[in-house]
Amino acid sequence: MISSTIIAPAQRLGQVEEYYFSRKLREIAEMRAAGHDVLNLGIGSPDLPPHSSVINRLQEAGAQAGNHGYQSYQGMPELRGAFAKWYERYFSVQLDATTEVLPLIGSKEGIMHISMAFLNPGDEVLVPNPGYPTYRSATELAGGVVRSYELSEEGGWFPDLDALAAEGLGRVKIMWVNYPHMPTGTPAQPGHFEALVAFAKAHDILLVNDNPYAFILNESPSSLMVVPGAKEVALELNSLSKAHNMAGWRVGVLVGGAEYLQIVLRFKSNMDSGMFKPVQLAAIAALELPASWYASQNEVYGQRKAKAIALLEMLGCEISGDQVGMFVWARAPKHHADAYELTDAVLAEKHIFLTPGGIFGSAGEQYVRISLCSPVEVLEEAIGRLKNFKK
Repeated sequence: MISSTIIAPAQRLGQVEEYYFSRKLREIAEMRAAGHDVLNLGIGSPDLPPHSSVINRLQEAGAQAGNHGYQSYQGMPELRGAFAKWYERYFSVQLDATTEVLPLIGSKEGIMHISMAFLNPGDEVLVPNPGYPTYRSATELAGGVVRSYELSEEGGWFPDLDALAAEGLGRVKIMWVNYPHMPTGTPAQPGHFEALVAFAKAHDILLVNDNPYAFILNESPSSLMVVPGAKEVALELNSLSKAHNMAGWRVGVLVGGAEYLQIVLRFKSNMDSGMFKPVQLAAIAALELPASWYASQNEVYGQRKAKAIALLEMLGCEISGDQVGMFVWARAPKHHADAYELTDAVLAEKHIFLTPGGIFGSAGEQYVRISLCSPVEVLEEAIGRLKNFKK
């Protein structure tokens, strides 16, 4: 195919492709334009609003003339302090708000910032399979080499650290972990975080835990940073996108040792001009919400989860283990070659979009994922459509 552009794309793009959901949303838009009522049960974008106090704070601050200028690259001291108190309250983690907390314009940007700040061309990065695709793409864009480590249902979706150590890790610089795990919904079990920190120390690897699902349908929110000595070898990303219904607001945070955060800041400060002050003030209000806020959200998600499980069981799927978070992960029926075949058929015949597990890596190819970000009524509509679906 002859390109119509006058210059070629940068080599750093390599094999990096357009994000799967970006392509799929375009396909769904085309189906809707053709008159089909497509139910999108694939993407984890909360449909519920933030707490009214958060919205009110944004409106009040946005009406003040002095709040519209550039802001600090490190975020307001008050926001850093609110994050530190939030970590202490819910995770029993002590953080220095001045040096160990770095607000981000969404935690997804933090994945790229970390990759760009620490990776040289050829450095290897341990990336979970299945796992969030951005770990892979950020590594490749930064010039690193992806080294997938496979997770399995039989292994409790936790890495075999002894097997990894036996492979030789001399070129590995970063290891991405994500507990509660997306897409499988697996929370960290007792001793898991301690084992990961010990592994990182033994092999001089920067360990990064991506932790945006800690509060959703999870009775025991946890943080990697609670492990003694974690700040020496580890960072953690968190976000207000999921548990606070603020996905479009783009408010995240990176916590960890001061020296690591200072290195990330050197890159970040060249990429943005600070977060909008009214958004920061609203984020403080969100972080100060009582525990009853999370309980009320989980009551809604619990009702939805029951419907999502019923829907997947109608398709002949088997639910995988104990799960937390805003998705349900299930093994597709064995008579399908993979979950792509099943989800493509459901979309084409019933106009219901479910996520094939293969987009998260080869270890997810036999699985399907459903989001809990649709009302019970929508899930019931999907169940009704599937009653005569030929499995």
